[in-house]
Amino acid sequence: MQWYFINSGRCSPSFNMALDEKLMIWQKEKNFLPTLRFYQWNIPTLSIGYFQRVHRDIDLQKVKERNIGFVRRQTGGRGVLHDNELTYSVIVPENYPQMPLSTVEAYRIISKGILEGFRELGLEANFAIPETKEEKESLKHPHTAVCFDTPSWYEIVVEGRKIAGSAQVRKDGMLLQHGSIPLTIDVDLLYDLFLFSSEKLKERMKQGFVKKATAISEFVGDTMTVADLISPFSTGFEKGLDIELIPYEPTGEEEKEILHLAREKYESDQWTFRL
Repeated sequence: MQWYFINSGRCSPSFNMALDEKLMIWQKEKNFLPTLRFYQWNIPTLSIGYFQRVHRDIDLQKVKERNIGFVRRQTGGRGVLHDNELTYSVIVPENYPQMPLSTVEAYRIISKGILEGFRELGLEANFAIPETKEEKESLKHPHTAVCFDTPSWYEIVVEGRKIAGSAQVRKDGMLLQHGSIPLTIDVDLLYDLFLFSSEKLKERMKQGFVKKATAISEFVGDTMTVADLISPFSTGFEKGLDIELIPYEPTGEEEKEILHLAREKYESDQWTFRL
């Protein structure tokens, strides 16, 4: 099965979210092929989930002081700091062959591509499958608004620590899953962007985070760049999903549609501060 492959490079926060949404629309309206997209961010950016409450969870003053981009995703989940990472998105019809209707099982299918990508890098990666009652309860009632502090079903772990985070949404018969594959994580910066009831709690959560989460550089050293991740993860998706990737670039007209949606929706306070 052939899929489009888009490597967007570094784009603005609003453009990144708008292109993911437009790919869902084009698949519904134009018989656009299922698509794998890789992208980066032109500034470090905090993305928040569709249901997150900004003023309860986010220290907006710190976001401004640190010159951090800020955008709300159309997917659920918790806050993610996108910086030195490869971000991916998969956009596919819900009725795609072998794509389960169950959200959890769809995670498993799509995450095979990420799993194979880590294995292409030589890492012994595995699926996270919460087993204990405590682990399952932590997914329903997370301790913090920070993503990566607890792996969800079929996210990827290396040596027991989460190394990739994903979120999913279904709309009008289309499925979008996108997520973060970090080369490094600036834990101090990450935790400065969230609100905590006390500094003591913040430090305790930060210390717990480094025990639960990791990044690629910890295993491959500090010479690898994000660009070096493109080949192994594109190969990983081809293997994991049994697909052939066909390079695609949005046309000039499609670029105008993306920019319009970015400006009208993802740069608007109405969307960003909706809760």
